[in-house]
Amino acid sequence: MRRRTFLKSATLHSAGAIAAGSVVRSVASAQDAGSAFAASPSGAQTPANASARWRHSVCRWCYSGVSLDELIKQSKAIGISSIELLDEPEWLQVRAAGLECAVANGPTSITRGFNRTEHHDEIIAGSERLLPRVAAAGIPQMIVFSGNRAGLSDADGLRHCTAGLKRLMPLAESAGVTIIMELLNSKVDHKDYQCDHTAWGAELVQRVGSDRFRLLYDIYHMQIMEGDVIRTMEQHHAAISHYHTGGVPGRREIDGSQELHYPAIVRALTATGFSGYFAQEFIPSRAPFESLAQAVRICSV
Repeated sequence: MRRRTFLKSATLHSAGAIAAGSVVRSVASAQDAGSAFAASPSGAQTPANASARWRHSVCRWCYSGVSLDELIKQSKAIGISSIELLDEPEWLQVRAAGLECAVANGPTSITRGFNRTEHHDEIIAGSERLLPRVAAAGIPQMIVFSGNRAGLSDADGLRHCTAGLKRLMPLAESAGVTIIMELLNSKVDHKDYQCDHTAWGAELVQRVGSDRFRLLYDIYHMQIMEGDVIRTMEQHHAAISHYHTGGVPGRREIDGSQELHYPAIVRALTATGFSGYFAQEFIPSRAPFESLAQAVRICSV
């Protein structure tokens, strides 16, 4: 996987060798968060009464220490319908197993994206190859990034991203695939990344002016950059088509061990009329699939 791979594999290998004491802490944290679990045939802890309102997804890179086959098995047992941020060979594997891919990886990278006009021809060419395949696989969205500032002003970055995305929109519209640009924090994890504030991203959506361009609002990243998560989601929900979770600090579990209260966030998001995919993107620090099942339960309110 090309995206955010450093330090993740080691985390998962450590979690895979989890001690009994850690399991106890995991169960205690689930109880603290008000979660009730039922044992599934696969051994994962499945939400006892998860709401059908949400289409739950999980980000592949957070489980790089396990095989995709195992992640598919556990996701199905938990009630997750999508595994996302996949490259083309993985789309087919997930689809064959009866799951969806809510978001395909696109032709940009976090540091190299639409904010540099010299990258546009390469990005458009990559999109011309990918988008028909994404559409044929039934994947509704493809992720892109702004790229790093590297001295570029936010005004110029906005102008350059607008120009490049407008070139891409006719193809996205004809393919029926929504292009989503992720909001990331430039304070802790992705220094110098340009699309790091919701207002900047929402202005970009307005300038591009297509129903096939929206934002990926990463709750973890935006809590770090600007806080005020619920009000921001309410204000800008029309510009957002996808959401990622993550506990602050550390992008760990989304239970009572961190500063965000996800049941309130989910209730507020429900009130906006959102009905898309809601993706878990945290790095488990305990038994990985117990933590994943707990997160789905927390977000099923």
